[in-house]
Amino acid sequence: MGCVTFEDRLPTMPTAPKKLPAKASATPAPTQATAPLPAANFPARLIQTRRQASMTQQALADAAGVHVNQIKRYEAGAAQPTLEALVGLARALHVSLDQLVFDEGERGPSDDLRLQFEAVSHMSDDDRRIIKALLDGMIVKHQTKQMVGNLSS
Repeated sequence: MGCVTFEDRLPTMPTAPKKLPAKASATPAPTQATAPLPAANFPARLIQTRRQASMTQQALADAAGVHVNQIKRYEAGAAQPTLEALVGLARALHVSLDQLVFDEGERGPSDDLRLQFEAVSHMSDDDRRIIKALLDGMIVKHQTKQMVGNLSS
């Protein structure tokens, strides 16, 4: 084994900074496109809703408090809005977040429950309150079972 001198252990400094190749980069900063919040049809839904409201991209951007380039990116599917931006868009378009993010019927009850809810809507206020209390109790029971099951896992 050869002898290592003190000078061999010193780091050498390059004379000019090295450039990274075009393909390599440092850890990329998170972008809005990395976390898919809205459904895949969001860009088309945003365009349709904006047009139904007779708004330009600039008018929507101004009303929602975002830059017009962000609206263009959302509509092109190149970026996805943050929750704060979604709320601003929904308010500016006068629609609910569900209408903006989900397809029609995607979040509603199944057909059989829809018919039952329709029947309940025709009942008296007292009967509806009783049914609502029953549903609330069943939902709490279900959520409790899930939490207890998660604790034992």
